Amino acid sequence: MSDATSRRAFLKTTAAASLAYVPTFVHAAAINQTLKVGLIGCGSRGGGAARQALLADRDVKLWAVGDAFRDSTKALLTALRTDPDLEPKVDVPRERQFVGFDAYQHVINSGVDVVLLCTPPHFRPMHLEAAIRANKHVFCEKPMAVDAPGVRRVAALYETARTRRLSVVSGFCWRYFEPMRETVRRVHDGAIGDILALHTNYLAPALWHRERIANMTDMEWQIRNWPYFTWLSGDYNVEQHCHSLDKMLWLMRTKPLRAYGVGGRQTRTGPEFGHIFDHMAVVYEFADNVRCFAFCRQQAGTFSETTDHVIGTRGRANLLGTRHADRPWREYSITGANPWTMTRAQVDRATEMYQAEQNALFASIRSGNPINDIDWMARSTLMAILGRMVCYTGQIITWDQALNSTENLTPPDGYRWDRAPAIPPVARPGVTRFV
Repeated sequence: MSDATSRRAFLKTTAAASLAYVPTFVHAAAINQTLKVGLIGCGSRGGGAARQALLADRDVKLWAVGDAFRDSTKALLTALRTDPDLEPKVDVPRERQFVGFDAYQHVINSGVDVVLLCTPPHFRPMHLEAAIRANKHVFCEKPMAVDAPGVRRVAALYETARTRRLSVVSGFCWRYFEPMRETVRRVHDGAIGDILALHTNYLAPALWHRERIANMTDMEWQIRNWPYFTWLSGDYNVEQHCHSLDKMLWLMRTKPLRAYGVGGRQTRTGPEFGHIFDHMAVVYEFADNVRCFAFCRQQAGTFSETTDHVIGTRGRANLLGTRHADRPWREYSITGANPWTMTRAQVDRATEMYQAEQNALFASIRSGNPINDIDWMARSTLMAILGRMVCYTGQIITWDQALNSTENLTPPDGYRWDRAPAIPPVARPGVTRFV
């Protein structure tokens, strides 16, 4: 499959191999020299990714950074340089600190070998495409797009990355966490029989937001508060709950056929919260009447829980179980015909998942065995976008309809500090139309 059209067709099919937790490797030359890292997006997640990248390999340097705002780059570099374990690996003089909407291109062109993409999700397809076209290895934070055109753009890059033998590691970090991998491996090996149903919760408290200050333009205000605008974040179901939905797609090893759901905005109703929902519940229907029940919420003062459960014909799997007073750690277990439980000691010994994904990226570059996560990370992103679509519209929408959607959230006037996208009204199920 050599072009974007065939990649798009491939995205619409069931491809169990590309959804497996073990990456498919192709031959490439091992790399022995110092690896220069460029960070695009210097917020909290970018700062975390930079730290983990610098700890993932002995001979690595942070070489360039880029962000929309100067204060973000300064804060990041100050924090890294105060860490005695990281400071020797930070080699970012002022001339390799880039600011503005084109900062990503300057970072890519600065002589780096590896690029970390950690900006608001809207920019991911554009930045990923630029990095791969420039022959850079990539860590790509989740989600990978906020609309279907963005997903198609990402999916089309799979073949380019493969033929150029580039590693592209996804920020869907649970796929790199050994307790989760072991549990999913057992499910795939038939420990619970055939899957009948899945249930996932991502119930969270309120999210941060930044006050608007004097002389702040509409565009700056929106970008600094990017989770609250669908064009930047994709809404909560896409920006955060995508982690849980990725695990569901990983377990199923196939795409859902259709989805429907409910959602709304009850507690975050002020203009400072943009126009996104604060709760959603989606039913994803797979073949053979298998259903995934997915719930997410961001509301202050509410019960919080992040859990995943799978029900099969011969048992049940508990992934990321709820903490209790008598079990203050996350449980990974199977009950039924093939009972199994990962001990707390095993869980505690596992490499933290954010570090594990960076370890995998740099090991793949060093060994010459590239990891290419593009196919399945694009699917997981589309699954999350499908959930937003059904909640916003109140309609049942198929996978193919979502994939072929023409809704493009890119600002019509491009990226300008003096002109921001108009804030759309809050979606009204039954009124808001599917595009």
